[in-house]
Formats: sequence, structure tokens, C-alpha cells
Amino acid sequence: MNWPTVPITKVARVVGGATPKTDNPNFWDGCIDWATPKDLSNLGQKFISSTPRKITDAGLRGCAAEVLPAGSVLFSSRAPIGHIAINTVPMATNQGFKSFVPGPELDASFLYWWLDTNRERLQAMGTGATFKEVSKAVVERIEIPLPPLDEQRRIAAILDQADVLRRLRARAVDKLNTLGQAIFHEMFEEALQGDFFEFGQAVEEFRYGTSNKSGEAGLPTLRIPNVIGGGIDTAEIKTVEVTGAELVRLRLRDGDVLFVRTNGNPDYVGRCAAFSFAAVADYDADADWIFASYLIRARLSDRINPAFAKTFFASHVGRSAVRERCKTSAGQYNINTEGLASLPFPDVPRPDQDKFAEVLAAIEQNSAPMKRSAAKMNEKFASLQHRAFMGEL
Repeated sequence: MNWPTVPITKVARVVGGATPKTDNPNFWDGCIDWATPKDLSNLGQKFISSTPRKITDAGLRGCAAEVLPAGSVLFSSRAPIGHIAINTVPMATNQGFKSFVPGPELDASFLYWWLDTNRERLQAMGTGATFKEVSKAVVERIEIPLPPLDEQRRIAAILDQADVLRRLRARAVDKLNTLGQAIFHEMFEEALQGDFFEFGQAVEEFRYGTSNKSGEAGLPTLRIPNVIGGGIDTAEIKTVEVTGAELVRLRLRDGDVLFVRTNGNPDYVGRCAAFSFAAVADYDADADWIFASYLIRARLSDRINPAFAKTFFASHVGRSAVRERCKTSAGQYNINTEGLASLPFPDVPRPDQDKFAEVLAAIEQNSAPMKRSAAKMNEKFASLQHRAFMGEL
């Protein structure tokens, strides 16, 4: 189907944001919702109806922010690029957005899904040495397909319905994931009130990953998206070429724990997963696996069971300790090897850790089919999105 392609500025107005002076109390705790990229990062849905921080009329007048009418499409343009939401109430944003106010020819949900489908391409438009940002000038040069309004709404409705099913499956997986945490707290509630030692005392080596660029050839390489969920996710594996000497340093072993060391979302920093060749068997269990530069590998001593470690660091106690050691620079949150080494770790006997690991393994084995189903549903949804904007629905 041949639809016209038009500049986004022909059918929507591009609006930036701003932050009132934070040291002026008259500018804050008002009635105007004021969004930041962080608010969208934890949203978990298409619509945003309120924000944690609000500004006053004086705060709005005191900066370059503008109140977006309900039904606008918020798009984070830095730290990070690509968070999207539709506001259900009038709302201002900080400077981390280039948002869209659709005109009468453009459906907001259609634009939302087009942006979501083209997220990686939009992220690639970002520039900047310290952190990537998409400028207003670049955003205004975006061109989008423009089918008739009724067709836009039909496409958006199909994607909305498919997204609901996908999210329901994801929530079911999340509930299974929380079961491990519940059992962890039941087994070790007393231990978490007892003695701790520094994590680094039971780590043989911390190592940063490779910064080499991915390409068509090379070794399978784990990145942030592959470990952020607490397990090893083999969707969207990239390959990276390394030298023999680099491979010696970067080769992963069963039981290595991979930590996220930097991200624009502080909730992601310190998230970790335990590597095993069984976890990557559906991709390639015979290959040498390595890891990328935004991850830190902890090679544990026999004192710690990797499954126990990853579960502890996902707990409230573990996450709080990580947050205390996070530092921020240019919109990015970071933890280094020294911070990881200083993390408090519960002094639980190894046999007790191993008992928990057995229980967790049984849970993960039983949940594996549902996780595979959720991954397959995500793949089908991505295909549906592609077909939608090719006019093939």
C-alpha cells in the first residue's frame, strides 16, 4: 500500500521542555505535572496520567517549559533516547524531551506506535560526546508515513490489542520471577539481619567488558539487554570480534556474575545475572561467550553460590546497597569495581546457599516454557509492528 510520507512538522508540533530553578521553592510542589525521562522508564504502559514532581504556574513562567495538551506524545530525546508515552492530562516536561502535539491529520496512538517501531533508528540519530541526544532540529526532519486517519486508528487499535496480550504474558512471567525472591526472604530473613562481609572478599576477579564494535562476525556478546531481567536473555545477541589475548580475559565461565555498571536509569545499575552455558543453549552453547563494556564480570570464589548472589542483589537489601554506591555524571548513573567490591554480602553458609539454588533452579525450569512463550510473543509483536507500517495489515 502506498501511503504518502510527510515531515513530522506538517502534522505535529515539536515541543521541548525545561526545568525551573530547583533552589526556588515557589517554582515547585504546584499543580502542573512535570515529566522526566525517568518517569517514563518505569511506566510499564502506554499512557501517563501523573508525575511524582509538579511545578507551579510561577515555575512554568520561570523557564522555557510548555504545558502539552492531553493526547500529546512524549518522546525522551536524551538520558536515554526513546522512552515514549501519551499524556492523559495536560503536562510539562524537562529538557530531556522533544514531544509531539498532533494536528487533526495525525492520530496520537498511531504516532506512538510508529515511534516505538522505529526506536533504534531514532536512537542512532543521537549525537554527543558525553551522552547521546537527539536535537530538535533532527527531530523536526523526521518523516513518517501518513495513511488516512481511519486507517491510522485501525492500525493503532490492532497494535494496542496485541500489546495488551503481550503485557499480560510478561506480567505472568514477572510473578514467577518474584516467587524466587519470596522464597529467598523466607529462607534467609534471619540471615539478612546477621553478619555481612564485603562482596569483594569472595570475588576472585572483577573485569570490564569489551568496547569493540559489534559486526557480522565474531563471538556472541552479552550486553545490558541480555542480563537486565535477572537471567540470561539470548534475544538480540550481537557478535564482536576480539583478539586471542582479549578472549583470554573476556571468556565467560559457568557461574560468572555479570553486573550492569552504567545506565541512564538508576534502577538498572547493579542489576545482575549469572552466566551458564545451559542458559545460552538455545543460541549456541558450544561457542566462546564474552561480554560488553557496560557490564562488569565478577568471578566468584567457592564461598558464594552464583544463584544466591544474583537473588540477593535483586532483593531490597541488595538494591539499597547498590544505590548507595551509585554515582552520577552527565545524566548517567554508574557503579565501578570498587563500589561492587565494597557491597555488603550476607554471611550465609555455602550449603544453605546451595539448598536455595536448588529450589530456584526448579522454579526457573518450570517457568522456562512461559518465558519462551513470552519471548516468542515479543518476536511476533515486532513482526506485526513492521507489517503495520508497511501497509500489510
